[in-house]
Amino acid sequence: MKPLFSNRRRAAVVILLALTCLVQACRTAAPSGEVLVFAAASTADAMAEVGRDFEAETGQRVRFSFGASRDLARQIRAGAPAAVMVSADAESIDSLVEAKLVRSEDRRSFASNRLVVIVAKGADSAVRTPRDLIGVAHLAMGDPTLVPAGNYAKQWLEKEGLWTEVQPHAVPALDVRAALASVEAGHAEAGIVYRTDAAHSQRVQIAYEVPVEKAPTISYVAARLASADNAGARRFLDFLTGSKARATFARHGFVVP
Repeated sequence: MKPLFSNRRRAAVVILLALTCLVQACRTAAPSGEVLVFAAASTADAMAEVGRDFEAETGQRVRFSFGASRDLARQIRAGAPAAVMVSADAESIDSLVEAKLVRSEDRRSFASNRLVVIVAKGADSAVRTPRDLIGVAHLAMGDPTLVPAGNYAKQWLEKEGLWTEVQPHAVPALDVRAALASVEAGHAEAGIVYRTDAAHSQRVQIAYEVPVEKAPTISYVAARLASADNAGARRFLDFLTGSKARATFARHGFVVP
């Protein structure tokens, strides 16, 4: 069985992430009064709207840095000056709690999502069931070791008993938006992303939606960093998990309790 990545490809990914981490860690702290938020790539559209609403309501500036949740957590462990972390999985936040970079009382779950299989818009897709993914020559998905969406996809395929057969055709991406872009550009015949990502693209269509009962639990978790002991970070976390921001996330297709 072929590995998901060749040794050369894995090395290239590790080097790229290491360089990203170094650049992020060397950034200067956010200007006084500005809240720097590290957030999962899949939240970008909703978060931009939440940020505008927060600034309008509080008069306080907020700045976002988007990427794969586990990579963002690594950057924080390396010293990147984030005030708030918004992750597409609980594990990334829990690792920061264990490292004492986040206090457990500042950890909050606030939304969920759905997994879908996408193909190019207008494509005569043969993907109608999970087993059809075996015949896809190039399947774009987040790297399961780095990207929550990729890990969720792997868990689903393992539950379906298909991972071993699908794995050799998986094309790893550094975040879920990169997997989406791969299908949009025609570099992959299909991809596994969140339903919210598919909804914001005019160049893909949903070929299959993973039933809730067969999918892993998808949990978006936010937390204030222990080093960000300021009113702005606390205020943004409260705003993000409040009713107005939850309504925004729901409007963007997220599942909000």
